[in-house]
Amino acid sequence: MNGIGAQKTQSVATGARARNPAKEHLAIEEEPGSYRDRNGAVFYRDGRVFRYLNATAVANWRCLQKAAFFERECGTGRIVDTWMVDPEKEGIAQGEWAGVLEHARIPYISYPYEWTFSMLKDAALLHLELMRGALASDMILKDASPYNIQWRGVRPVFIDIPSFEPLGRGEPWVGYRQFCELFLYPLMLQAYKGMDFRPWLRGRIDGIPAEEIRSLLSVRDILRPGVLLHIVAQSALQKRYSNSGRDVRGALLQAGFDKTLIERNVEKLIALVSKLEPRPNKTQWSDYDRNHSYGKTDLEKKVEFVRAAAGVKRWRRAWDLGCNTGTFSRIVAEYADDVIAMDGDWMAIEYLYRRESESKAARSILPLVVNLADASPNQGWRNAERKGLAERGKPELTLCLALVHHIVISSNIPLADFISWLAGLETAIVIEFVGRDDEMVQTLLANRQDQYTDYYPDTFRNLLTRHFDIEAEQSLKGGKRHIYFAYPKRLRQTGSSRK
Repeated sequence: MNGIGAQKTQSVATGARARNPAKEHLAIEEEPGSYRDRNGAVFYRDGRVFRYLNATAVANWRCLQKAAFFERECGTGRIVDTWMVDPEKEGIAQGEWAGVLEHARIPYISYPYEWTFSMLKDAALLHLELMRGALASDMILKDASPYNIQWRGVRPVFIDIPSFEPLGRGEPWVGYRQFCELFLYPLMLQAYKGMDFRPWLRGRIDGIPAEEIRSLLSVRDILRPGVLLHIVAQSALQKRYSNSGRDVRGALLQAGFDKTLIERNVEKLIALVSKLEPRPNKTQWSDYDRNHSYGKTDLEKKVEFVRAAAGVKRWRRAWDLGCNTGTFSRIVAEYADDVIAMDGDWMAIEYLYRRESESKAARSILPLVVNLADASPNQGWRNAERKGLAERGKPELTLCLALVHHIVISSNIPLADFISWLAGLETAIVIEFVGRDDEMVQTLLANRQDQYTDYYPDTFRNLLTRHFDIEAEQSLKGGKRHIYFAYPKRLRQTGSSRK
């Protein structure tokens, strides 16, 4: 789900006119991705996140409130803070819905195809551990989607409260197949085959089918942990029963299916997932902290410039585009409520995620694998179920350090287009231009035809000043590079400067 819940629940229904005239002017914004669960619907109002519940979901909520694990996990922050509200006092038209919940808002929504291996792994383990706690209270998670999990910095948070429901006698874990297709198979794909799982998840909202990953496995792979049981057997069973019309759930109920079987499966999956690791793969920028092109003096100048720019105010949200392993993300995090650190190199982001996860510093940095030349688009049902980067929340400050030459030369995107896109975000920027005489640019141009007539410092500055007011600038590496701090003219012209 986008905003707070998973990709669930139907569109928000309209109902009777609210009785609180003081709040009637506050418009409701429906969550377009909230339609898959027919027991509720998520909506936003005045920056707050609410969820309608039907009678069944309200009864499940009451049961969940009494469960010991729920209070404990809310206290640890692993389940999003949630509470029941009075629709009449809030001025919310309840209509035919039986109740309304409010959730604490997640700073920025991300999707599994933007996560690193360890992020998907930690999300999978959180889901399984919540399953274990729910089962101890005779409840269960009825589904197993990674979209039900979001992040506060590098800490995973479960957000889809209506997924918890009482466990009926003889009921199987109906979310097991979904767990395999959206959690386990993608992790196995990268751990066992060295294949990037992100394109698979981006291209398929329901994940990787058992028969498809089975076709990728060699005879040797079948002997790897978990493959025979969770892939080969699942593929065979699905082929056998997919068109049989047999009532599998009813058969399990008659056979006296025991909760112990689910608990045993969950424990085995926890052990399996815990041991999965990505294949070693040293990529271009994953050792950036040790192999950047700056000398000590110029690096100190760059750090001081970024710190001074970030320190002019408190920013609600900052983006670090082409963040590498997060050197400057950590600096900006001192002055921003939340930092979204993005890079197309998954190993660099994996390094950043692991480093931040092990850190005791109270930073809110969300690392994401994002190739700006092919960033996550609006897609899903009506192209609104999953949203693009800006639609999920624009930044107030954006870092573009040692990035522009990759955008223009490596990705062949016109410089004017990139600067125009930044201006459309209405964000203050710290941007670095790397000149043609810099070794990094010379390396990029060495084996390609130089057709980049727009990639010159004067052209860059003219484009920058067309859209932005430069507040400060600094020459680096003997003039080979220049770094700028600027505000968008559009904000100044409308009198809504964020400075």
